[in-house]
Amino acid sequence: MIFEMGAKLDGDVYDTLKEDKKKKNTTNEIKPKEQHQLVFTYEKRKGKPVTLVGRFYINENEKKDILKLLKKKLACGGAIKEEWIELQGDIKEKIKDVLQKEGWKFKK
Repeated sequence: MIFEMGAKLDGDVYDTLKEDKKKKNTTNEIKPKEQHQLVFTYEKRKGKPVTLVGRFYINENEKKDILKLLKKKLACGGAIKEEWIELQGDIKEKIKDVLQKEGWKFKK
């Protein structure tokens, strides 16, 4: 009687490659800012208000520049999540004023 320990993987092929989670789908088309129709979403997270602005169909560097501009003008924190920009606080009207001066369009 032969006793063997361990798994036998003879004949089976296992793919052990992990997906790069930071790699984004770049299949979204890049649009000029005149063709964007930005919308707002308001959420409360752990009791704190968060305003989301999106969907931005632009490259990452431009999103970072917009986020930097908004954070500086509105004196609030923020982050980029996929096509959305998240800003702390209920500041929809202030965001709209700043972005309209920059030439962005919004849904009515």
